[in-house]
Amino acid sequence: MANSRMSFKWVLLALCFMAFLSSCSHMARKDGPPNFYVDETKIPNAVPKPEPLAKYGNMHSYRVFGKRYYVMKSSKHYDQVGTASWYGTQFHSHKTSSGEPYNMLGMTAAHRTLPLPTYVRVTNLKNNRQIIVKVNDRGPFASGRIIDLSFVAAKKLGMIGHGTAHVRVTAINPHTFGREELYFSNDKPFYLQVGAFRSRANAERYKERLLTMLNEPVNIAKPASSKLYHVQVGPLKDVANANRISNRLRALGIKSNKRSGA
Repeated sequence: MANSRMSFKWVLLALCFMAFLSSCSHMARKDGPPNFYVDETKIPNAVPKPEPLAKYGNMHSYRVFGKRYYVMKSSKHYDQVGTASWYGTQFHSHKTSSGEPYNMLGMTAAHRTLPLPTYVRVTNLKNNRQIIVKVNDRGPFASGRIIDLSFVAAKKLGMIGHGTAHVRVTAINPHTFGREELYFSNDKPFYLQVGAFRSRANAERYKERLLTMLNEPVNIAKPASSKLYHVQVGPLKDVANANRISNRLRALGIKSNKRSGA
């Protein structure tokens, strides 16, 4: 009987030790990329669309690591520059704050205070790469970071090797996406055409007016195929700056169209 009790004791200790090792292994596991190749060019950006607020993750406020965060009522006019990070395998398939499963191969992100969901445009200010992601999670809670991107979103921005990137995060209005928001390619300079005149003198006067309103270069071009003098803001290479200028022009009642060259 004593030997039986002793054997049970050792079995119990062995099971506890194995559980401890398993726990330590889990705690030591670090986040990172998947162990297979991912062609990020095959994965499209998120497409903004009107959606109701998620049932979860939109509380008035919440506390993490002793700090309280207050969730924004609206993402309107949100435009911030800061540091982006990313998360991958350690959280893959786990539930996000909104209740959706996290997919490291999906174009999603985490933000501390934006409403869930919110669609944002993220621009890597070092290489001008730009993506669109759906914010459906809370984080990052490391000091100095403003957004946590999915693995594939971070790879599309070219920041996997560095771990973080200096970015601009701008909220997108899903109701006007594709009609008022402008998105440009990053491969060559472009212009925003703001007017066309038959008279060079009128074009010059309009150019001078714009120069008093914008701290940007303004150009006058006359394409060979046109009888009009085109007034254009540019050349522009920074995608985020081009969108800000377009929004500024719209606020002034001036319509603009993208042109690939002068």
